[in-house]
Amino acid sequence: MKFKNYYEVMGLSRDASPDDVKRAYRRLARKYHPDVSKEPDAEERFKELGEAYEVLKDSEKRAAYDQLGANWKAGQEFKPPPDWRFDFGAAQQPGGFSDFFEELFGGLGMRHGSSPQPSRGFDSFASIDLTLDEAFRGSSRTLSLERIEQDGNGQSHRRVRQLAVRIPAGITDGQQIRLAGQGEAALAGGRRGDLYLRARILPHRWFRPDGRDVWLELPITPWEAALGETVRVPTLSGKVDMKIPKNSQSGGQLRLKGRGLPGKPPGDQHVILKIVTPPAETPEDESLYRKLASTMKLNPREAMEE
Repeated sequence: MKFKNYYEVMGLSRDASPDDVKRAYRRLARKYHPDVSKEPDAEERFKELGEAYEVLKDSEKRAAYDQLGANWKAGQEFKPPPDWRFDFGAAQQPGGFSDFFEELFGGLGMRHGSSPQPSRGFDSFASIDLTLDEAFRGSSRTLSLERIEQDGNGQSHRRVRQLAVRIPAGITDGQQIRLAGQGEAALAGGRRGDLYLRARILPHRWFRPDGRDVWLELPITPWEAALGETVRVPTLSGKVDMKIPKNSQSGGQLRLKGRGLPGKPPGDQHVILKIVTPPAETPEDESLYRKLASTMKLNPREAMEE
């Protein structure tokens, strides 16, 4: 039987804290989950990760595992000490983990009269692409999820499930939707884990989301900037009137309060002004520009010439 170094599997040192163990599992579970991973050995790595997490998250199992010492190498031939006894009273059903795990924790030294207790299944992680309009208004989706499930004989099978998902209005990029009981099945009939869907907001033609705020670059004419003007501005909920102050400059920022993604409080819409210069396409256009240049004396580089 080959020794398994559970710390190496999770990329941890032997003095890792319980929080370190949880963080490492969540990160690696996202990377190697067979439903979303493109890694060629994702299924095997995910099962190996689950086994390592089962030991290192449990203080009793981890303490017993650490008694074996730190000198064993992964893949090295291993046999438990003759006096090995581990009494944890709530063993997993055999068949769910490797021979190495079963040899150490598969029921040796169980308390008299105890029976295997169901445990909670692992959480699953996936991403869902949303338009900014869906994030603003909320929506409903039906997802097809392909997952690995084990039958009573411990054999793995792929199964496709249809799952209805409600997208809440105001969801932000990176926010997670928790679907209770839709994760991995548990051994010995325990409760399923949860499924976490990470929202990924797709690029928009005009708006750029930043949390609940949204940003918009608004083209304006030189005379609108110089004289001040009320213009129609698109927002996620429709067009509104906005006053451009007199003598505005390109790059200036205005704010439409509460016009971002809904929430408590709702986000704002930030508007960046971009002055668009009309092209001089005709002799008349050139004449107007020359007249403007001679009438309105302006040297925007004056400070650079000092």
